[in-house]
Amino acid sequence: MKKGMTFPTPIPTQIVSNEEFFPIDQTAEQARVEQVTGELVAKAAGRLGVTRREFLTTAGGMAAALLAMNDSFGRFFNIEKIELFETAAFAEQQGNPYFIFDVQTHYVSSHYDPSDAEANRKGAVSKQALLSLRKYIREMGLNPKLAGDRGTLDDLSWKNFVKEVFFDSETTVGLISTPPGPYPQEAVVPPREMAHIRDEINRLAGSQRMLAHGLATPQLGAADCEFMAMQAETLKVDAWKCYTGSCPKGFDRGWRMDDEHIAYPMLEQARKLNVKRICVHKGLPLGPVPDYNHPRDLIKAAKDFPDLNFVVYHAGFRGVASIEQIFAKTGEIPWTTEFCRMKEQEPGLSNIYMELGSTFAQLVTTYPLICAHLLGQIIRSFGMDHVLWGTDSIWYGTPQWQIEAFRRFQIPDQLIEKHQYQPLTRRAKEQVFGFNSARVFGVDVEAKRREVPNDALGRLRMSYLEEGPEPSRRAYGWVVG
Repeated sequence: MKKGMTFPTPIPTQIVSNEEFFPIDQTAEQARVEQVTGELVAKAAGRLGVTRREFLTTAGGMAAALLAMNDSFGRFFNIEKIELFETAAFAEQQGNPYFIFDVQTHYVSSHYDPSDAEANRKGAVSKQALLSLRKYIREMGLNPKLAGDRGTLDDLSWKNFVKEVFFDSETTVGLISTPPGPYPQEAVVPPREMAHIRDEINRLAGSQRMLAHGLATPQLGAADCEFMAMQAETLKVDAWKCYTGSCPKGFDRGWRMDDEHIAYPMLEQARKLNVKRICVHKGLPLGPVPDYNHPRDLIKAAKDFPDLNFVVYHAGFRGVASIEQIFAKTGEIPWTTEFCRMKEQEPGLSNIYMELGSTFAQLVTTYPLICAHLLGQIIRSFGMDHVLWGTDSIWYGTPQWQIEAFRRFQIPDQLIEKHQYQPLTRRAKEQVFGFNSARVFGVDVEAKRREVPNDALGRLRMSYLEEGPEPSRRAYGWVVG
């Protein structure tokens, strides 16, 4: 497998792994998407008198990819050929921009490919203003509070994260997370570092643009409760991230959220510390015993702790391996369909939320039909107001391609009629993109909409777009090949 690849198209045409699952090889349909996208880009660029590279930086490049997806999979995306040339056509139909709150982002260094670190650095951050963001913000007077700051963005190892998430995408607010480690203090991005990234981005912006996870590892017992207290009181974490399938050093198996001896002391501590958002990795079997990642244990935990909110990361989706054959034979999406049935048997349960990170990215680019079923099922079972937007970026590069894909995605009418799914209306997408998460995390959407265009990052992004964006079009996760 290889990592740190450059997308040959505006939307990846091969499964990218966030390193929590093994990706599959490119499918025949994805290969066709890649071919058709290339043909459309070449024709459109020639007609407009620009290079292919130049065309790919425009909205027309994304239109070409979505048109190619429809050509290969059927009409799942609301896109017309005129948008290759008149990119404002769809924007005029959509009205005001969406408020986008991404509840699953990850810091991945631009030096991620050790064999080509210098090239990656240059490719990931090409604007001089980005290489000295602190200095630029200070000298332009974008944030008066930085008047005495003499640092530069080169002091910050996460400069590429800022560009990918806040300049090359429409993301308004993000929540930073991390994969686990042998101990929570030794996670890929430890809680102290997540809080630092959150605080520094918010300080530079002059407004709240980031929130941060803390880590809960209940197998560690009293030591975990003590560490949770430090994170809540000192780091001011915004939510807890849990990995039921992961094992701290010295343990050989996972744990379950409904285990009254292991999990409940942690949940009691979350309640006591008044950090009542429990974000748990479910699906994408991580760890030595995959079944610990099944979401079934959340039903009892949510009933026993009705004042806590449980966010099911990856929507409990087991992954794409063999899913086409399983779905064709059973009509079910492994783990997710079963969990939806369990929820339907508990209609009064209202504190479980389904998150889309990695799951939407995998399915929409590989099996859009199954993606439509998954969205239809979780919305039908949990409610349109209980589905949260997450991208798992920047493993997948900038979140923008996922934003564009979901903005245009539609559940076919025949599926809506046959399965009583709800259509993905503008109102539905507003809820999923940001309104639901804002409610869960206590963010005032209207106040944030007024604030963000005028904060330092908002004004710098506007300048960046006016000068001509230079997206890296990179993936930082793993692919087969």
